[in-house]
Amino acid sequence: MWKCLSKYVCIFLLLTLSGVFFLFRNISILEWKLDLCIWELCSNHSEGPTPLDHNQSCNHLSQGQERTPEEALEEHYLLESIAWPEPPPRPTSIPLEQTSDPAHSHFAVLPAVGGREWHVGDQLESLVLMKDFQGHPKSHGGDFLLARLHSPELGAGVAGQVLDHQNGTYSAIFLLLWEGSVQVEVTLVHPSEAVAVLRNLREERPNRVLYKSLFKCGLLSETTMCNLCLPTNQEPLCNYTDPHTGEPWYCYKPKQLLSCDTRINHFKAGYQKDLITDKEALLFQSGVNLKTRIRAKGSASVTVLPKKKDKPKVESSHAKPAPVRTTPSGYYFQGSWQSLGDVVMRQFNDPTAITQCVKGKVVYMYGDSTVRQYYEFLTNVLPELKDFNLRSPVRAGPFMAVDIPHNILLKYRSHGPPITWTPLSISQLRYVANELDGLAGGSDTVVVISVWAHFCTFPVQVYIRRLRHIRRAVVRLLNRAPGTVVVVRSANLRAQSLEETLIVSDWFSVQLDGVIKAMFRGLNIKLVDAWEMTLAHHLPHNIHPPLRSLRT
Repeated sequence: MWKCLSKYVCIFLLLTLSGVFFLFRNISILEWKLDLCIWELCSNHSEGPTPLDHNQSCNHLSQGQERTPEEALEEHYLLESIAWPEPPPRPTSIPLEQTSDPAHSHFAVLPAVGGREWHVGDQLESLVLMKDFQGHPKSHGGDFLLARLHSPELGAGVAGQVLDHQNGTYSAIFLLLWEGSVQVEVTLVHPSEAVAVLRNLREERPNRVLYKSLFKCGLLSETTMCNLCLPTNQEPLCNYTDPHTGEPWYCYKPKQLLSCDTRINHFKAGYQKDLITDKEALLFQSGVNLKTRIRAKGSASVTVLPKKKDKPKVESSHAKPAPVRTTPSGYYFQGSWQSLGDVVMRQFNDPTAITQCVKGKVVYMYGDSTVRQYYEFLTNVLPELKDFNLRSPVRAGPFMAVDIPHNILLKYRSHGPPITWTPLSISQLRYVANELDGLAGGSDTVVVISVWAHFCTFPVQVYIRRLRHIRRAVVRLLNRAPGTVVVVRSANLRAQSLEETLIVSDWFSVQLDGVIKAMFRGLNIKLVDAWEMTLAHHLPHNIHPPLRSLRT
């Protein structure tokens, strides 16, 4: 019996070994076929973006939709209008002692023409004299100055216009808009020597914000650098240029067997280090020469009397008042913004009034966080406007809120790259121009656009191109639906430290602000002049003003 049992055991073991052999053989064949399928999928270039085998940098600013001759001429004039005076060339770098010093500089309020009194409607002028750290007057311009006129006890303030005489002196000009005691305030944001450093960074180091994307297919994954302007090298690039607007964007092609169409997200990976030398860093010292007040020589205050009813004839040419060279978009009085344009201003003091204003409306908000905060404000103060959870990233969106009883729909979506946020699915990378082309529009539609904050690191031509595409889409929208309300928000001031300044200096922003105002001038849109509003306000400069200041 044991002999027979041993025979069956041998047969059983033989069958078991044969089965294991065939099982492993089939698994290997299946794994090989699966790997082949994954390889074909992950390395398939026929459907997705194709890699670029040539070098790429920021020399492709003319890409995108073809410019008309009028648009090319407009770009020329735009760049001329924001051109900043450059200090005279020197064979060696300038020592700190010979750069602009707000502590040694001063301004003086010039007397009224003919020694007369100040009245509402007059123009006030202050002369600013810049000196270096040794107390020597500067002989050239190019400093970045801000000026405002304010009356703290009245909750009043207005932005001033700064004129550079390019000889070390500047004029700060204000329109007198309210009665009482007013005070002049002049601030040095950057000395001209710091502006030269920033200009060089913008033109030579546009990739100082690091962007990345994750490529993934099956078990394979790889992260590579992305940007509009990538350093010149021998690595092939994946081309993600938008087919509709022609807006370019690139990533380095993964080195593994991953094709360009396996890209799944976009995110900020940090900032480049060691952008400037230790000597250059001395030009960006908080409380020394970075956003520092300039003292007044004599009184910084004047008393403004009511507007004259009957102005006397000017008897002498010396008594003629200077022509008004500044026209602010508005001013604060008793804490509320008063527009000087043809816009009818309404003050909303309670949520009910806001709800009635947007009742029956669909409000689309596109852009960066400076318009996302409007979405956050409305969902915060309107009790019946409920945020619908789309499970979107906290900062990037998209977001949607509804108020069913009042038939209100509120939506927010960020603009396409460059966008400096947490990981964002590529399915949510949408260009504003394309989104506008998808809107029907109409009298029940409001569109709010704010696109600027993430373009500070790039040459201005990049921003002009983006706005050109958005403007074209706005014109198309207003053509098919003239009743659509389109609101464009300009740039605003922000807090500045050394690290922030090298990436998002107010000097970058003031030029973008000038571009956006010029490019949308003359269109049937409403402009929110956030630059003048933040300059005229008493609160510290902040890219995201607190909720209470948004109420004005």
